[in-house]
Amino acid sequence: MATTHTLDVPGARLHYEVRGTGPLLLVMGAPMDAGAFAPLAEALADDHTVVTHDPRGISGSILDDPAQDSTPELRADDVAALLDALGAESADVFGSSGGAVTGLALVARHPGQVRTLVAHEPPLLELLPDADEQRAATDDIIATYHREGVGPAWGKFMANAGFVGADGCAPTPAPQQPSAQDLANSARFFAHELRGTAGYAPDITVLTAGPARVVVGIGVASGGLLTYRTSEALARQLGSLPVEFPGDHGGFLGQPKEFAEALRDALA
Repeated sequence: MATTHTLDVPGARLHYEVRGTGPLLLVMGAPMDAGAFAPLAEALADDHTVVTHDPRGISGSILDDPAQDSTPELRADDVAALLDALGAESADVFGSSGGAVTGLALVARHPGQVRTLVAHEPPLLELLPDADEQRAATDDIIATYHREGVGPAWGKFMANAGFVGADGCAPTPAPQQPSAQDLANSARFFAHELRGTAGYAPDITVLTAGPARVVVGIGVASGGLLTYRTSEALARQLGSLPVEFPGDHGGFLGQPKEFAEALRDALA
């Protein structure tokens, strides 16, 4: 059972949730909100105090200035403030996708606050040999959003990320109508978050200097995804091997209990 809280940070009010007892573990995404991680958090709450939150500008975390861009550095400072509010000197951190990029920025900016970061499939496009092409693809996705809206932008995003069918096309969206909050979160992602997250270049020297331990996570079913390539590239630069997790990029959604066990092993 989660308790819900709010925290004022510079420029925003964060919504966060706390479950369980035991060592502190932050679980986060970007733009995914706390609700998306609820099944995983419940699966971990028997032996961890699990904290999830809505990133600034997403769902329940309200911005003073709705036009403010979201950067990994800003989100990392939010997480550091959250740890301070919890009275925690340090914590383990699991970040997936854009949340993994937030985690890398957290280690770079606040290294003493992180014991172990598990960075699950961070979309670090600047680490790829075709970074110029990926930068252009990101620009095109954002331009498509401004020109045609959320649906076409998601179609291009999913196709570029590698979520394609046997016909080479991006999968057809689920038939259910997105909620007003889903549409607002998507608009925020394309207009104010995607470019900063995809363009983040991690400081490998800082990441390997300690004291935080950085583990790169990769889905066993993610072989065809862009984030498989970026995860492998990050692990190579860190001089380590990626750790496998169940499923693909969103493995924690479909297999939360199995994913939780793999995460426990990675943190051990």
